[in-house]
Amino acid sequence: MLRTERLLLERYVPEDEDAFVALFQDTRVSRWMGDGPSSEVDDRALFGRIFTKVYAQNLFDVWAVRRDGRLVGHAEIKRTDEVQGYEIIYALSPEVWGSGLGRELAEAIVTYGFDTLGLSEVHATVATANKASLALLDKLGFEHVRDITEDDGSTTQVLTRYLVPATTVRPVGRKNR
Repeated sequence: MLRTERLLLERYVPEDEDAFVALFQDTRVSRWMGDGPSSEVDDRALFGRIFTKVYAQNLFDVWAVRRDGRLVGHAEIKRTDEVQGYEIIYALSPEVWGSGLGRELAEAIVTYGFDTLGLSEVHATVATANKASLALLDKLGFEHVRDITEDDGSTTQVLTRYLVPATTVRPVGRKNR
């Protein structure tokens, strides 16, 4: 469980299924998630796999994001081949967009990666068209490291935040001048 000033990140419970599916069925949210919108049946199956695979096999951290006891988002941090490291994934319900919760949520996941998982860097993959997420991650100190051209011709940016900013790392044996 993680807590921020306004959010609680905790394991999903079976009663969250309808709210989870509603979040992922909202195309304003799902258009930026994975391969884009899925069917309701697929989203219900995804929710089930959180319990039967992710939690059962302790594969990675995935949380229900709550504000005032209500599910308002989804968050994860997991190892992916796409970034050759740990990637943060987050989504919030449009009803809370523009309130600063995205920044609060992303920062909580990054901090968890550094402090709890002991990572030296965390990554995010963001569609170039997702200007809001790119701006948010820029404010959190993420740096653009490369682009991925998707099958549909669109571009996804790989962003990285380092525990120690890359600009402060000096080659071994060199003195500061």
